[in-house]
Amino acid sequence: MSTRRHFLVGSTAALGLAAQPAAPEAHAAPPAARTATTSDTATPNFVVILADDLGYGDLGAYGQKLITTPRIDRLAAEGLRFTDAYSTAAVCAPSRCSLLTGLHTGHSAVRANPGSTPGALKAGDTTFAEVLRARGYRTALIGKWGFGPEEADQPSHPNSRGFEEFYGYIDHGHAHEYYPQYLWHNGVKETIAANAGGAKGAYAPHLIEQRALDFVAEHAAEPFLLFLAPTVPHAPSDIPDVGAYASRSWTAQNKGHAAQITSFDTLVGNLTDRLRALGIDGSTVVLVTSDNGPHEEGGVNPDLFDANGPLRGYKRNLYEGGIRVPLIAWSPGRIGAGTTDRPTSLTDVLPTLAELGGAPAPTDIDGLSAAALLAGSPDAARHDHLYWYRDERGVTSRANTQDGGRATWLAEAVRKDDWKAVRFAPVRDHALPDAQWQLELYDLASDLGEQRNVADANPSVVAGLVALMRSSWVETYVRRPFGAMAHVQGPAVPGRAFTVTGTLGNGSGRPWTRALLTLRAPAGWQVQATTPAGQDLLAAGAALTTTWRVTPPATAAPGTRWPLTVDGTAESQTGPLRFSATEPVSTVPPAPVADAYLSDLPWVSATNGWGPVEIDRSNGRKAAGDGTPISFGGVTYAKGLGVHAPSEIVYHLGGTANRFTARVGIDDFSTNQAATGATRASVRGDGKVLFTSGKLTGASGPVQVDVDVRGVRMLHLVVEDANANSALDHTSWALARVTVL
Repeated sequence: MSTRRHFLVGSTAALGLAAQPAAPEAHAAPPAARTATTSDTATPNFVVILADDLGYGDLGAYGQKLITTPRIDRLAAEGLRFTDAYSTAAVCAPSRCSLLTGLHTGHSAVRANPGSTPGALKAGDTTFAEVLRARGYRTALIGKWGFGPEEADQPSHPNSRGFEEFYGYIDHGHAHEYYPQYLWHNGVKETIAANAGGAKGAYAPHLIEQRALDFVAEHAAEPFLLFLAPTVPHAPSDIPDVGAYASRSWTAQNKGHAAQITSFDTLVGNLTDRLRALGIDGSTVVLVTSDNGPHEEGGVNPDLFDANGPLRGYKRNLYEGGIRVPLIAWSPGRIGAGTTDRPTSLTDVLPTLAELGGAPAPTDIDGLSAAALLAGSPDAARHDHLYWYRDERGVTSRANTQDGGRATWLAEAVRKDDWKAVRFAPVRDHALPDAQWQLELYDLASDLGEQRNVADANPSVVAGLVALMRSSWVETYVRRPFGAMAHVQGPAVPGRAFTVTGTLGNGSGRPWTRALLTLRAPAGWQVQATTPAGQDLLAAGAALTTTWRVTPPATAAPGTRWPLTVDGTAESQTGPLRFSATEPVSTVPPAPVADAYLSDLPWVSATNGWGPVEIDRSNGRKAAGDGTPISFGGVTYAKGLGVHAPSEIVYHLGGTANRFTARVGIDDFSTNQAATGATRASVRGDGKVLFTSGKLTGASGPVQVDVDVRGVRMLHLVVEDANANSALDHTSWALARVTVL
């Protein structure tokens, strides 16, 4: 397939590919902004707008006839419209993870929608926000994040992944509420009084839109990145007013759905109007796209609207209708009007923004920069192939029909040139021999609707595409360090030193110079580097590592979390860089002075795979206190801790305790729902394993724990998944208790 690209205007200079301005010098405070200019060579601002479940055919510019989208259609006419753009998954969470990190779903950290535990990003999962912030961009995510846990001050929070400003939903499930009781502003839940008691006084997409407009106005004079992710038109079809669709003879759900799409169009129009009013439309690159194909949930009929256009499939399918999405790039005077049929994955967003923003990007990503394409070059890099992986348990009727009843089967797909292969595994095991997968092959040049399976007639093509699928998926994708990372070997005992390790990784393709690591600690804390903190030349692929001995004052308040921030600075070929990584450390609470149940003691730290750690109850469905009493085999225990794998709770014993006892196992809350739960529990003291349970299941019942903890300062209770299936891994530590010497 040849690539068609027609422009009115557009050049590499106009896009900001030359003469990048310098980022600010590093210092202890957050990075200062660079002054924006109106020069054609100025570093552009970026607005990435991501719809939720907007189909390929849902916009007028892509053939929609029943739903009006005039504002986006205008952007498509004035900018670059992609005909062969792809989300990186057929459902939300893995698609958004790949968009943010530039890794396809054979490599990414989140590869499925959340089941019993939410998908999460980790330190080292570099996002396009982190890349741009290192060059001085002001960054914001407004709308849906979609990864857990729903907590502040943790690695999977937007603030920890490069977004200095966040407003919206953290959790995937919470984002299904259009009239929520609260939304998050950075690390704080902000109650929405107008929605109290089930009232519908404040429509979340309107709140999100206003925050986005405010962010653009506040940062108009400095380079910024806005990732705007409203939740429309995801089900349910809630909207205050169906507007022009009120007189249609459709169901209420279809009217609401159409109105949601038009409201998304209005939002995009209001945002671009604000850019024009501020005089920065020509210095801002706007991308409009969707996370996957059209949904059929909550009573919506996508066929009424021809939401997938000429394509086969819907959300959840790896056929084109589930993964091919609208993509429009707009920037007056920078991006010329035209169309392109370059197969373009949303993994390309990270390297594209990095190149346009003059920022180094990780080299171990799957995306390719489309910056040259936006500038009108016919020589833009092209993918050898595109890959998709699906591990989905959700089922909807139309998607299941398209999959031939295989909607819950493991599946993967690959496109190379015009060949497209999709295959399904009858067993949920990616290592299943190739002969046991059910494979289909389509020629998209002659069969865009994927109606004619030509696998039998093309065995050599099939063999090549299967080899690509095999090579594209790995169980764990090991990343090269990029940017700053912090590791605290705490917790912090007032008056006692502990170790902090910082790393500055140059995972880019070019060397950096004048690399330096510094550590910021609270006032009054002593910090002493024990290894060199600087390096004149940091080669591509290399990392600088520094350790510090940190001593909190004897007067530091116990049971308090304190921030420790590693700053890494360097010079790149496009200007100064500054990365930061903050890791909290807790000063320990007082050690116990009498025999006590652990549920009556404050912990040093607690991490949990699903909701909070529960005190004297089993870990429930999610919210604090929603679990049942702790019980095994119908025997109830009044005291204990309820967790869900993976979990780790740390207590400060301070060397005062004698023994730790408990009964640990998969509890009745989990067992009564299904027999799939399987975990392994361990007790560790100061890093040494004191006890391990073996595999725990509901059928096996709990095991008794009785260990000597004399001299142990830090006691760790750890629960891990034991069967590669985190569903229903609710585990309880019944009668968890320490006796004191």
